[in-house]
Amino acid sequence: MIVVHLDTTGRGAEAALAEGVALAESAGAEVVASQIVRRPAPDPRFYLGSGKVAELAALVAEQDIDIVLINHAILPSQERNLERALGCRVLDRMTLILDIFAQRARSYEGKLQVELAQLRHLASRLVRGSSHLHGQQGGIGMRGPGETQLETDRRLIGRRISQLERRLARVAQRREQGRQARRRREVPVVALVGYTNAGKSTLFNRLAEAGVYAADQLFATLDTTLRRLELPNGEQAVLADTVGFIRDLPPQLVAAFRSTLEELTEASLLLHVIDASSEERAEQTAEVEAVLEDLGARAVPLLRVYNKIDLLGREPALVRDETGRPVEVWLSAATGDGLDLLLQAMAERLGSERVRGVVRLAPEQARLRSLFYDLGTGLSEEISEQGEAVLAVGSAAPGAEPALPSRRPAGRAGAFVPIARKILLPLPSAAADP
Repeated sequence: MIVVHLDTTGRGAEAALAEGVALAESAGAEVVASQIVRRPAPDPRFYLGSGKVAELAALVAEQDIDIVLINHAILPSQERNLERALGCRVLDRMTLILDIFAQRARSYEGKLQVELAQLRHLASRLVRGSSHLHGQQGGIGMRGPGETQLETDRRLIGRRISQLERRLARVAQRREQGRQARRRREVPVVALVGYTNAGKSTLFNRLAEAGVYAADQLFATLDTTLRRLELPNGEQAVLADTVGFIRDLPPQLVAAFRSTLEELTEASLLLHVIDASSEERAEQTAEVEAVLEDLGARAVPLLRVYNKIDLLGREPALVRDETGRPVEVWLSAATGDGLDLLLQAMAERLGSERVRGVVRLAPEQARLRSLFYDLGTGLSEEISEQGEAVLAVGSAAPGAEPALPSRRPAGRAGAFVPIARKILLPLPSAAADP
């Protein structure tokens, strides 16, 4: 395979070409050559320009190249023109990424999502597949079969897309039921996000001992994996490993994986895993946060995790802002250095939104006691010598549902909140008598 990158801006071409080569190798191709083509603007016919196309054609013939990868999204007409001129198959960046996703998908949902993205991409390029048929001709009785075949292909693809969308809707419904169950139990969700090959799966395995496949390649894992995680303060959380991002991510993939990526918008905390050793660290960070913006997840609390410090020779560190809140953790998922700092930061960030206290209730306040348990805020209970119920309570996370279905009208459940605030007492110290 030959990888070609078109540079129209004069910035970041080498890094973009290296990423294109890494994508090709991740797909299983053998890259024998790579080139940067500099032009002020893409050529409308060939995208690269006729002179460069003639040069590539000679190289393809000389080295018996099977595939030429254009490290951009190109038009179907440009793809056809290049294939005719080069005498080999031509792929663009979108098609290659879709192919990698098809290779990596393992779960039922992941396979459905990838197939849906591939069909949507194919639907925009169907004319290429009908080039072997007779073209439409003018005049009565002169209409060839080309248009009929094209319409048949579109109808079949449209029918399959509708079928996949219905199946994914059912899967999304089951996923939402799982989210609702976690909300009722008030289990916080910590989601790993980041640029592909930043080390998310390696970090996930370190934290949750999950055994998820991790490799030094782009898009090594696609399927979202959930594991339970215990924090240093004894709290339980759910850790979610999600698909990695990349620049110019095909919109068909974003649309197909939207139900999976919605896990990010529902998370209690995002761990943005960043490859600290990458020269493109700033650009990759901006790319990930732009995707989070598009998904509507920028409002979710975020903790930046700078990974691979073992390649920099840097010591683990926990960075706080001016208020003392953890905002950055520097660690190495490969060696495990700094994991304790990350767990500490996660516990602090998740616990900062929760309020705890002690409520003392007389025996005749049994209805109020029951309301605390209906809302899932009762953590523990003791009976004092005076017969009072001493409840340790914690505030529900925003948007959380009651741990048990309330048997009282919603108005009564909400009416107790000001009363509860008045009687909340500070948690007693370990040495204090409860």
